[in-house]
Amino acid sequence: MEQLTPKQIVKELDKYIIGQHKAKRSVATALRNRWRRQQLPPELKDEVAPKNIIMIGPTGVGKTEIARRLASLARSPFLKVEATKFTEVGYVGRDVESMIRDLTELARNMIHQEKTEEVKEKARVMAEERVLDLLIPPTPAQQREFSLDDEKEEGSPVETPLDSYQTTREKFRKYLREGRLDHRQVELEVADRSSPMIEVISGAGVEDIDINLKDMLGNIFPQRTKRRKVDLPEALEILTAEEADKLVDMDKVTKEALERVEQSGIIFLDELDKITGRETVAGPDVSREGVQRDLLPIVEGSTVGTKYGMVKTDHILFIAAGAFHASKPSDLIPEMQGRFPIRVELGSLGKAEFIKILTEPQNALIKQYKALLETENIRLNFTEDSMEEIASLAESVNERTENIGARRLHTIMEKLLDDISYEAPESEEVEITIDAAYVREKLADIAKDEDLSRYIL
Repeated sequence: MEQLTPKQIVKELDKYIIGQHKAKRSVATALRNRWRRQQLPPELKDEVAPKNIIMIGPTGVGKTEIARRLASLARSPFLKVEATKFTEVGYVGRDVESMIRDLTELARNMIHQEKTEEVKEKARVMAEERVLDLLIPPTPAQQREFSLDDEKEEGSPVETPLDSYQTTREKFRKYLREGRLDHRQVELEVADRSSPMIEVISGAGVEDIDINLKDMLGNIFPQRTKRRKVDLPEALEILTAEEADKLVDMDKVTKEALERVEQSGIIFLDELDKITGRETVAGPDVSREGVQRDLLPIVEGSTVGTKYGMVKTDHILFIAAGAFHASKPSDLIPEMQGRFPIRVELGSLGKAEFIKILTEPQNALIKQYKALLETENIRLNFTEDSMEEIASLAESVNERTENIGARRLHTIMEKLLDDISYEAPESEEVEITIDAAYVREKLADIAKDEDLSRYIL
């Protein structure tokens, strides 16, 4: 994080997201403020609250992608949740505290993976020894000689059975590393992952009971194993994973996971506008303002119990998002508004942005389709006027029907390349050029018929 200045963060986000400079600046500053907070003296560090953000804009303009890429840059535990999944306590639905439990689970898996990578080389060596034991198991006499090996006189000219065994073992090690034994199969004893289904019908707040029951029963009953015949490469992977698990200290993993959630966790709360109270709606509105009041303690900072320990939410960064068509941020309860000091509006995307989305990002749509069809030995070429035609069409359909932003490009590209994708395995054409005429031929009639375009595009 020390090297990631706000300008560099924006530059990294520019590789994947077109436009929305204001939103990128806001999240880059919020991320940098986390690093700044870590440099403060302890008595001041705990007083600095995270600068939570509300992103306002229609669907498909990059709100979720900005938050996801930001978390990836910072290597932070990231969770995307829909605000509409939660209900007020006392009603059927998810409990708001479950998002913290899910985030903790994600952080634990993330750190376990990191620690596993650190010990992978050592685990691989140990797994290799176990594979060699399976290929050429030592006899009881040789095993005894292994234990007496240190007591033997060095430089003895007589080759013992143990020396012969070690020579053979080294030959097999060489063959194993060269891949000459990949066709061989060995029999392994692996843990039986299947367990009896335990379903618990539960209300809000106790949806984790079934998971806890499985953990508890898993500790009571002995671990079941089963024998499997697998190829050597797969056996090596299985044994490497087993050895890595033995080398990783899970207590340290859990402790680090809790700390990472508390200090650098990011929760992306989508569809926040759907839980704003609407005065125009008649009748009780149980799942809106009530959800906000349940969310408030978590956003403000409270302690949530998870199966790995207590998690303080004071410094988790919350990025909320919503279209706010039928409501506005000021419709949120005042306390909730106060916990999201940064408001940033994302603009709608037009033809110019669509052309850039098709070509510029590292994961650009045209790059994806080219790579997919190259697997069938078909080279796709898009002319400049074809991309302009696709972008114009996307803009036109968005204006006439529902505005779904850049997601419209996905539906148009799928329809445009439908025949090529279907015929690709049997096609003899090695190179196909898509021009504006081809785009108009495939899509113009659908685009003109508004009723049809609502369904197709």
